[in-house]
Amino acid sequence: MTLRQAINTIEQAIAHLYPAQEATAIAREVICRKCDYGFSQLVMHYDDCVDIADFEAIVTQLAAARPVQYVTGVATFCDMDFAVREGVLIPRPETEELVNLVSEHCKAGARIIDVGTGSGAIAISLARMVADAEVVGVDISDTALEVARQNAEQLGANVTFAKADALGDMTHLGTFDAIVSNPPYIPQSDIAAMHANVVDYEPHTALFVADNDPLCFYRSIARNGVKMLREGGELFFEIYEAFGADMVAMLEGMGYHDTIVIKDIFGKERMVWSRR
Repeated sequence: MTLRQAINTIEQAIAHLYPAQEATAIAREVICRKCDYGFSQLVMHYDDCVDIADFEAIVTQLAAARPVQYVTGVATFCDMDFAVREGVLIPRPETEELVNLVSEHCKAGARIIDVGTGSGAIAISLARMVADAEVVGVDISDTALEVARQNAEQLGANVTFAKADALGDMTHLGTFDAIVSNPPYIPQSDIAAMHANVVDYEPHTALFVADNDPLCFYRSIARNGVKMLREGGELFFEIYEAFGADMVAMLEGMGYHDTIVIKDIFGKERMVWSRR
């Protein structure tokens, strides 16, 4: 089988799930990962013959809407490869904007906590981007913490990980210059309209919140932040696009100030930045 044939086979198998351009991107991603090719190498060697282990199983998984990141075991974030697996949320490109925002405002040596760290993508990226930062990543999931520690070791990042509940008291973790979080924020009522590769495979506890209290994680983290943030410390959130005004009102009501809502590259209100 040639590389071209392998890509075509995957494209045809997932054509019912994705637009043609996305199907091609997924097929190329799988082949590059499984054959250890860079994209430029792939383009130049389409007619090379390859033997891909478990190729039929891979195609079957992709055709069943299993995310390509779970099939390959890798997700790219901030130009780094992070290990991911079922039970751990796949980091999104939009969240890179949150990381960039935090890194631009945190001084060298800042103490930063990432609440709901998942694969460790935010915490590890910040540890590598903010000079001499002291970064702590917390999550309630043992699976996520295991993967995050593996990623930190693999990527050479100095991050401390700990188990903690974002809906509980986290003040025992100490004081910080910045709190950053991409918590669960998608209302459960959105599930019916979402793609199977998300709903059927990614952890619902890391994605969804009850419709009647969609700000529950933000409220709890901000409440902890009142005690955990040093005077002038900063709070950074990724948010659901419809929550901007509600977030500003909530944070101002809790004593935070200079709160602003920031749009992502798609023009959607995606981040909130506030000061203690």
